[in-house]
Parts: sequence; C-alpha cells; structure tokens
Amino acid sequence: MKRCMPYLMFHGRAAEAAVFYKDLFNLEIVEMKRYGDAEFQTPEGAEDYLIHGYLKGPCLELMLADSTEPEPEFPVRSVSFMIDCDSEEEIQRLYKGLLEDGRRLMELQETFWGAVYAKVEDRFGFTWDLNYEQPRELK
Repeated sequence: MKRCMPYLMFHGRAAEAAVFYKDLFNLEIVEMKRYGDAEFQTPEGAEDYLIHGYLKGPCLELMLADSTEPEPEFPVRSVSFMIDCDSEEEIQRLYKGLLEDGRRLMELQETFWGAVYAKVEDRFGFTWDLNYEQPRELK
C-alpha cells in the first residue's frame, strides 16, 4: 500500500472546511478545484462546489470534495479520526478548535491508560478522537 488518507465529503461546505482544517492542523492547501473548472457537465448550482481539495502536512493529509447529491436528512458517519498529539498544549489547542461550533462527545480528561483523551464532533459532523500519551516514569 502506498498510502491511505481520509476523503471527506461535504454538501457545499468543502471549501470552508478546507480553510478550517488548514488553519487548525497547520496544513498546506496543495490543490483546490471547483466543479465549474471541470471539463464535464456540472449540475446547475454546483459550479462553485469543490470537486477536489487536497491538504497536506507532515503527519496528516486530507482530501475533500462536495457531493452534488442532496444532503441526507440524517447523515451517517461511522468513522472517527484519531489524532495522536505531541504535547498537552497541542491536544488543548485541537480540542478547543474542534469545539468551535462543534459538539463535545467526551470531555478532555485523563484516562486509565495514562493518556489525556477527548472525542469531539466538529462543525461539519466529523468525529475526532484526540489522544496525548503522557511521558511515563522509568522504573
């Protein structure tokens, strides 16, 4: 396998999400293409929708696009993204950032496995598990 990266689907909010994730996760926007730029028939009203977005950082890559299908009344997202943080400051920053117009699923807290952990649904409906393994004392 060469690589694996999440491909997140939206309904008219992919460009907004790209900027949000770029800023939050310190990613570079590598490519942003809109349906109106594509060389095939585009549904009316979708010209400004994102057909392909690619964001990249040292440890995280995301692909994003807008669907031209109507948004389901009850979207089902059965995948959660796990971010293993480098520091307590990083987990605090990501937790606060994802909570902006998002929803807390599990409070940021210390766990029985010796980590600081939280679960947040962001403003776009995606779930993020945040984990920071605290340094263990050598015995």
